[in-house]
Amino acid sequence: MNKLSLIGQAVALSIAACGVSFAANNAAHSTVQIEQPFKAHVLISGLDAPWDMVWAPDGHLWVTERKAASILRIDPKTGKKDVLIKLDGVHVGPQHEGVLGLALAPDFMKDGSKNYVYASYTYMDGDNEHGKIVRMEYDPKTNKLTNPQDVLVGFPAGNDHNGGRLRFGPDGKLYYTIGEQGHNQGANFCKPIDAQRLPTAAELEKKDYSAYAGKVLRLNTDGSIPDDNPVIDGIKSHLFTYGHRNPQGLVFVGDTLYSSEQGPSTDDELNILEAGGNYGWPHVAGFRDDQAYVYANYSKAKDCASLKWDPNHIPAGVPIQKETDWNAPNFKPPVKTFFTVRDGYTFNDASCGDSFYMCWPTIAPSSVTYYPKDGVVKSWRNSLLITSMKNGAIYRVLLNDDDKNVQGDVSKELHTANRYRMAVVSPDTRKIFVATDNFNGVMDDSNKPTHELSNPGSIIVFEYTGK
Repeated sequence: MNKLSLIGQAVALSIAACGVSFAANNAAHSTVQIEQPFKAHVLISGLDAPWDMVWAPDGHLWVTERKAASILRIDPKTGKKDVLIKLDGVHVGPQHEGVLGLALAPDFMKDGSKNYVYASYTYMDGDNEHGKIVRMEYDPKTNKLTNPQDVLVGFPAGNDHNGGRLRFGPDGKLYYTIGEQGHNQGANFCKPIDAQRLPTAAELEKKDYSAYAGKVLRLNTDGSIPDDNPVIDGIKSHLFTYGHRNPQGLVFVGDTLYSSEQGPSTDDELNILEAGGNYGWPHVAGFRDDQAYVYANYSKAKDCASLKWDPNHIPAGVPIQKETDWNAPNFKPPVKTFFTVRDGYTFNDASCGDSFYMCWPTIAPSSVTYYPKDGVVKSWRNSLLITSMKNGAIYRVLLNDDDKNVQGDVSKELHTANRYRMAVVSPDTRKIFVATDNFNGVMDDSNKPTHELSNPGSIIVFEYTGK
């Protein structure tokens, strides 16, 4: 067994320390080079770390700016931007902290609707960092969001891997992803991973949600626990699934819930989330196959603080566990990985230099959206579109006819030298709108790592030009 330590997709905080914020070097509406049958242009630039983006019933894009702590309304034709609200009390960090998820109520802008809008963000409670979900009211006359009210407060948040995707299901419930805070890697390498820890009745009684790290939540719109939530190990809580690393993508296709999840040095995942399911982290990365991953539990090492975390070599004294040494009764393997490699794979590619993590066989999936069966682009019909932070591309995965599994190969589409944070499909299905991050590395057109992003903090419009 090659005991490489593969606990760290993006080298977390050590990378963030080197992150540089780049000013937008392309004006809005400028052309972006892309292969036919698409053309592309920048709709808007100068955004401050856009995170989530939804298509609203008013025909506009609604976007969260993580670092600016704002929610925007953007005209998809002109790029005109309105700031709907700048939220107070938001704790903003370099890469995963700030205003994150956004969801519009299912009856938003319908007759009799209260026009509720939901968002999530990180905040400080003394010296402790937490996350919360709030509800706001939209006034179309003033074009403002007002009256933020807490829905769920006090769940785990940190300086890495906060998850942060918020979506309504067809059942009217809110679903929210929470990462494992980047524990067991980088500057957090001595902190234990809680993705397998389940809440106790005593904790829930005190509204102590510290066990919610590495989970996907399902909650009522008032923040309470739905009556039909799964009972896991004898306890019913907000938990829908557990055993996650950093699940940033979430989309319903019919009643099937798909999620994209960032893996360590291999095995980013596409999962189908099932109530009560255990998705394996940190004991399993991808499939339970003992291929190029072992769980090195630094938090259990004697005098962990004296050790050096190394993503390629496990120090002596750190407990090791193979994937097949762990066997949970409700483990749910992914339906697709990006990418599984054989044991013995060389991860420290010298050609990548200090950006060695960029050469790992992962894509850093940041969102997942659905391209419909009746879409204009025939070859894209009934596909999931997964955005990549690392490769500046959309990875397209075809679904089966019943939408309940994937089939065929993965197709890489619409590459530029940008970090793709979020994508949405226009109502006419002819355009793909992609929000880009502001800093950190990406693979360029020559497949070499670079920190020179082409369109940081922008929304790029890819328009299909074929028949």
